[in-house]
Amino acid sequence: MSVKIRLRRTGKRNAACHRIVVCDSRSPRDGRFIENIGFYDPRHKNEKIDLERVDYWLPRGAQASETVQAIIRRAKSGEALQKAEPAQSEVAAVEVSADKSSENAAAVTEVETTDAAAEAEAEAEAEAAATAETETTAETQTEDAEQNSEQS
Repeated sequence: MSVKIRLRRTGKRNAACHRIVVCDSRSPRDGRFIENIGFYDPRHKNEKIDLERVDYWLPRGAQASETVQAIIRRAKSGEALQKAEPAQSEVAAVEVSADKSSENAAAVTEVETTDAAAEAEAEAEAEAAATAETETTAETQTEDAEQNSEQS
């Protein structure tokens, strides 16, 4: 019998939560399991795993899934589950309000300046393209008018 340590989905639709279970590899994802050794809630960034039971099962041939391996690694090192990265503009605002040190303020200003420079460059390119299009249209109209006057 091949034993796996994997996630068993619980929770509502679009609100998943998982139990970390030891089960036979032939059983379905949410089917029969041997032992429940923890839980993982990705929405609320909570996870708990019984490392004693993991240390019991791994030497006996149990294979952990990639996600469970990451949870085990974080639990053994004492790391907290990291939160999702906010958008670039939110990062600048959060850093300034979280820490008023001059280093962070300089880094935030640099990020904002880089974003502003990129926006200004994009606007300049758009204006240049619009000007070129207008000039081309004006030249074509002038040429058309000259051809019409020559034909008359």
